[in-house]
Amino acid sequence: MSKKISYILTLSTVAGLLILYFAHSSFQEFLNETWDILWSNDEEKISAHFESFGFWGPVAIIIVMILQIFLVVFPSWLPMIVAVLAYGFWGGALISIAGVYCASTIAFYLGKWLGEDNLEKVMGKSKNKKVEYWVSEYGFWTIAIFRISPFLSNDAISIIAGMLSMKYRKFILATLTGIIPLSFAIAYFGQDTTSLKNGLYWIGGAGIVIYGLYVYIDYRKRKK
Repeated sequence: MSKKISYILTLSTVAGLLILYFAHSSFQEFLNETWDILWSNDEEKISAHFESFGFWGPVAIIIVMILQIFLVVFPSWLPMIVAVLAYGFWGGALISIAGVYCASTIAFYLGKWLGEDNLEKVMGKSKNKKVEYWVSEYGFWTIAIFRISPFLSNDAISIIAGMLSMKYRKFILATLTGIIPLSFAIAYFGQDTTSLKNGLYWIGGAGIVIYGLYVYIDYRKRKK
């Protein structure tokens, strides 16, 4: 897929969703209702809501995950829990992986479209150079850890990777490396809220510690 086609598909998807939201009251009502239900903490209500869509239920969850790119306050793992509650272990995990794949790809190409110049304007030249260094030297594992840790900004790292012209294949492989174990972990713990919270803390914390050790060991090797 050429870059031009990727940009067109990305912008068309974003524009299409925005137009649907503001132009069609039924779509707007659906998203508003879904938003309220997602924040209701009523697991049976959440599950029933998405199961009622039948075949389109998984599509609705993936759309929510794409829209989450633009909703900073909306936790990225919440739609993944919804998928598990509505479709069980295997269905929930596979929907979660598909949703993150789509959302990450769109965020990545949005970053490519915005370009590195805009990143430098936002962050400043010195900080931009530091970010560029980390992406070039540790980009794969940085993205993988951002994916596996539910407390880090997945969408921000996707956009930044695109802005810094990281290879898409490398980016999406790193994304899948992190999101596949997280999706199955959420699917495993998702039926029990207490276990899920503890599991997410352990997964996120362990991922960051392992990444820190990796960077430290690599740094020591480079010094030698």
